[in-house]
Amino acid sequence: MAASNGAKIQKSSSSSSSISLNSFDMSTRFPPKLALKPDQIRYCVQALKFLKAKQTDQYSVIEQEFSILQDLRMMSSEVNSSCSVARLHVNCRKNRYSDVVPFDANRVVIDPCKDHRPSAMGYINASFITAEANPSESVSRFIATQGPLPETFEDFWEMVLQNHCPAIVMLTKLVDHNRIQKCGDYFQAENGPRLFGNISTVTRSIITTDSSLVLRHMEVNREESEGPALPVLHIQYPEWPDHGVPYDTLAVRDIFRRLCHLPSSKGPIVVHCSAGIGRTGTYCAIHNTIQRILVGDMTALDLVKTVSTFRAQRMGMVQTLDQYVFCYEAIIDELEDLISGSNIQESLK
Repeated sequence: MAASNGAKIQKSSSSSSSISLNSFDMSTRFPPKLALKPDQIRYCVQALKFLKAKQTDQYSVIEQEFSILQDLRMMSSEVNSSCSVARLHVNCRKNRYSDVVPFDANRVVIDPCKDHRPSAMGYINASFITAEANPSESVSRFIATQGPLPETFEDFWEMVLQNHCPAIVMLTKLVDHNRIQKCGDYFQAENGPRLFGNISTVTRSIITTDSSLVLRHMEVNREESEGPALPVLHIQYPEWPDHGVPYDTLAVRDIFRRLCHLPSSKGPIVVHCSAGIGRTGTYCAIHNTIQRILVGDMTALDLVKTVSTFRAQRMGMVQTLDQYVFCYEAIIDELEDLISGSNIQESLK
């Protein structure tokens, strides 16, 4: 594990000539804000005025929005009929929670050639997530998934390889304060590579940032492959409590700034907590909304629609009112930071 000191960096004894740490922001400090164009500043100001107006009157408007979202939840009969592959007997043991499973329509499917049991139909408890009909290159795609189980470690890394995922966001501890396991240890390695079937993972460096994130620069490849390894930035935020929200928005915005530059063509960003819906959905909503505002998509200001779209792709995304309120807080904090120092900020006062 990384040391708690933000300046401590651990590196493996081996190195890769084809992979550079410069591919990712591995600094310990909070990343600098994005350099915005004039139209992007205008988009941010417009969005801020709209979103901050909803924060008045002790969040009553936001509470009403979340109530609407809860009323729109799918009936259990609808869920069951839409998740037939997840309910197959051969796949049940691959689900961390029996009531949180992916829909058939947008589940991630592992290449049958890599699936040791064809009857499982390439199953992994993971869902493709996007919020717009025509996403731009500047708007990330996601895979929302559960915290891997020991029996799904190989499936998880197979999914990362097949989808060329450039980053993994882990929003949980391995074990919570009640000694309940929230996620299997699929990523840590003290010495040398770890093998999952024929997939090898190597951690090249570990850094703990000033915002309590643990960054791991990893390389993933098949043992028999002669091609370059896939570089993956693994970001763990262990201090985000289950069913709750962080004390402030700094760490979540730190994650966003380290990943927002990745073009969607690089592959989807994997996001997981324990079940892969509450904290996972909250982060995806924050990241997606800010990116869409920056490209001038003002439909992003309709968080009810965004979360509804996410829930139609994975049940229960953004689980609690506190998490929904936190979406607003993080988006507003980042937009305010992005335009800080510009003369146009005066118009918000």
